[in-house]
Amino acid sequence: MAGRNSIDYVLIALKGIAMGAADVVPGVSGGTIAFISGIYEELISSINNINLGLLKTLKKEGFKTFWEQLNGNFLLALFSGIFISLFSLAKFLSWLLENEPILLWSFFFGLVTASIFLVGKEIKKWNIISITVLLLGAAIAYFITTLPPNENVNSLPFLFLSGALAVCAMILPGISGAFILVLLGSYKTILDAVHERDIKMVATVAIGAIFGLLSFARLLKWMFKNYKNTTLALLTGFILGSLNKIWPWKKVLETKVFDGKIIPIKENSISPFTYEGDSQLMLATILAIVGFSLIFILERVATKK
Repeated sequence: MAGRNSIDYVLIALKGIAMGAADVVPGVSGGTIAFISGIYEELISSINNINLGLLKTLKKEGFKTFWEQLNGNFLLALFSGIFISLFSLAKFLSWLLENEPILLWSFFFGLVTASIFLVGKEIKKWNIISITVLLLGAAIAYFITTLPPNENVNSLPFLFLSGALAVCAMILPGISGAFILVLLGSYKTILDAVHERDIKMVATVAIGAIFGLLSFARLLKWMFKNYKNTTLALLTGFILGSLNKIWPWKKVLETKVFDGKIIPIKENSISPFTYEGDSQLMLATILAIVGFSLIFILERVATKK
């Protein structure tokens, strides 16, 4: 996009870092972050620019035209941010998930709740179709959050498929790519592969992700172009339905021992007042309000730009 300076690209990289951080946590979607920071449609369009025609442009018109057609500066800044985040924050967020789950989920609950208002605000025409689609989206996302996770699987074809499905979810606001990996049972395998720098596994997931991204972005662009209102209603529903997954207070109904660790595989959302143990209600509420406010501050900054 014309007229951007280096500070704009630093801001895009920071949005990438936020998207990467969100995608590491099962329950929060990087697509939601892209949407609220005002880069969602540009991201979908830019991904759609990646096709065989680009190679012809490179041959005939040289690298500069090729790079401009690709919207290369935007994609480079954004994906640099995402990768920095995935590799640097993965460990920290894993630690928080294990040691301070209520506080982490409270912060994200605030973030995601605010983003429902923000995405919903973009729906220009409320009618029976948009309301039905919104409720349908919410029901589908809620249903996904209640599914039990799969066994951990680490065969390469399965990891390729995991990468393709997770990245489709990642660019959908409301449905978390990391959570899809939890359902498929490959979340821990992939997180460990990133920590241990297992190039073969990480590359397999990455190739699957690229495949999923290129095919799914085309569908999304078409939906935005032809049925923007309905698509926004569906995405708002997805975000609304996903709140069940990130509700901070859970009662564990079923667990499994994995690598010497007890992992909850079936949980119910409960009231903080009936939570056994320290509900950390005061601090959790403050963090939820911080998360909620942060989204509106980000949006204010984005619209000023």
